[in-house]
Amino acid sequence: MARRVKKIAVYPGTFDPVTYGHIDIIKRASMIFDRVVVAIAHNEDKTPLFSVDERISMLKDAVKGIRNVVVDDFDGLVVDYIKNLGANVMIRGLRMLSDFEFEFQMALTNRKLRSDIETIFLMPHESYSYISSKLIKEAVSLGADVGKFVPKKTKELLIKKLRR
Repeated sequence: MARRVKKIAVYPGTFDPVTYGHIDIIKRASMIFDRVVVAIAHNEDKTPLFSVDERISMLKDAVKGIRNVVVDDFDGLVVDYIKNLGANVMIRGLRMLSDFEFEFQMALTNRKLRSDIETIFLMPHESYSYISSKLIKEAVSLGADVGKFVPKKTKELLIKKLRR
């Protein structure tokens, strides 16, 4: 009998901060794959609000009940990171049609860089489809309660950083 190969998927992003939309995508991926690695990009070009260590902490807290999910971070090309893990699937979330053009372009570029890595698009539940990390940060800075959009720990850290 042939030995079954475990399927590993990588869900990369900045997660600045993690939202319930991200968590929904992680949960969906965890039902499809044996192992899901949530990979936090060091991408300083996006000038993240939170450090990599803070984002790791928020994500670990957010996914602690999902047994086959691990949180990691990476620097450099995501396709190289995925290959080094021994994985060949990248998960990307699509919230709205407006995400598709950018994500499609990125997927085709990644395919040219590493043709053995497949990109799979997952959609969050429609109740999370309009949530973005950028909008969450703006809402918190203006005094909104974002408890419906982000985990408690994330909300507390957002308030601490943005309401001084």
